Amino acid sequence: MQQLHFDELHVGDCWESQARTVTETDVVNFACLSGDFGPLHVDHEFAAQTPFGRPVAHGLLGLAFLAGLSTNAPNVHTVTFLGIKDWSFHKPILIGDTVHAITRVIATTASNRRHGRVTWHRELVNQDGEAVQSGTFETVVATSASQASHIRRVAA
Repeated sequence: MQQLHFDELHVGDCWESQARTVTETDVVNFACLSGDFGPLHVDHEFAAQTPFGRPVAHGLLGLAFLAGLSTNAPNVHTVTFLGIKDWSFHKPILIGDTVHAITRVIATTASNRRHGRVTWHRELVNQDGEAVQSGTFETVVATSASQASHIRRVAA
């Protein structure tokens, strides 16, 4: 799959990723990885007594899903991940929910001939079309000129 470069990205461009269903295995594996075995996530009896009525996925697991799902939507020649700003958790992610990522370019700033900074608005959306998480990511993306100069160096 061909990667997009900085000079091919424009404010307003938008992509939707493929979807994936959140499983209990995902939640348990994340609890093992993170060490967060909070009863809201892994104890069905406890979670049944909460307003959600069942276990809820970790918020950071949702962020991890978004990061993975947005890797190829769009497929961009990312040089560096700079950070996340203004991240919000709007709704719980329940086991059995099916989520996908929506990514929109909200700003581009040319840095030099080789790369530029891109600000993305990203949302993790559930099967009901509700944004469960959203916020802003910042990355540095290579220009097509940087790719061309790399190809010339290799060919020489």
